[in-house]
Amino acid sequence: MGDIVNDSPTLPLLFLFDMDDVLVRYDWRVRMQALADFTGHDFVELRRRWWDCGNEARAEAGHYADGDAYLAAFEDAMGCAVPEEEWARIRGSAMTELPDRIEAVRLAAAHGRVGLLTNNGPLAGRWIHRWAPSLPPLFGDHLDTTSNFGARKPEPELFTRALEHHGVPAERTFFADDMPINVEGARSVGIHAVLVEEDTDLREAVRAFVAAQERAVVA
Repeated sequence: MGDIVNDSPTLPLLFLFDMDDVLVRYDWRVRMQALADFTGHDFVELRRRWWDCGNEARAEAGHYADGDAYLAAFEDAMGCAVPEEEWARIRGSAMTELPDRIEAVRLAAAHGRVGLLTNNGPLAGRWIHRWAPSLPPLFGDHLDTTSNFGARKPEPELFTRALEHHGVPAERTFFADDMPINVEGARSVGIHAVLVEEDTDLREAVRAFVAAQERAVVA
C-alpha cells in the first residue's frame, strides 16, 4: 500500500478518529466473558476489581508510565498472572474492523493528516497494529491512545493537547466518536465533531467537512 499524499495548497486539515465502535466493532461482552473464563471472576467482580474503581480511566489518562506498569497493576487487581499476549488476545477477540469506516480514514488522508484518538492505556497502544492491521498504513506514527496526552476524552485538555501535538488549529480539525459526551468535549474547544451512530456514513461526513473547508478558503 503506497503512501497517501496531501497536495492541498491550503492550511493543513486534521482528521481525528476514535477506534472502538467507530473504526472497529467492539463487543465488550466478548471481552468480559473471555476475562471471566481466564481469571475465574464473574462480570461483576471483574468490574469491581478494575473498571468501577477507576483504574481503566486512570490508565486512559496516562496514570501508568508504560504498558508494563499497566499490566502489573492489572495483574495485581485480578489476583493472578495475566501474560501480555493473553491480555492482548482477549482484548483483540472483541474487535472486528469496519471496512467502510476505515475507508473514510483513507479518504480523509487524501486531504490532510489523520490521527487515532482512542480512550485507551499504554498497553493497548502496543497492540492496536495487531488488532486492526488496516490502521497502521493509514495512521503511521499517529496511532495515539489518550494516555499519550495525559488526559482522556471528554476532557477539553485532551483535545487541546492533541491539537498542539499535531500543530493544527481547532477550526481545521475533524473528529469522529460514538459517544455524545466526547463529541461535546471536542466541540467545546472548537473542533468540528461528528457523532458516529450505527447507520452513519463516515465517508460522507468526511466529504462534507472537506467541502466546507474548501468553501471557507474560497470565501
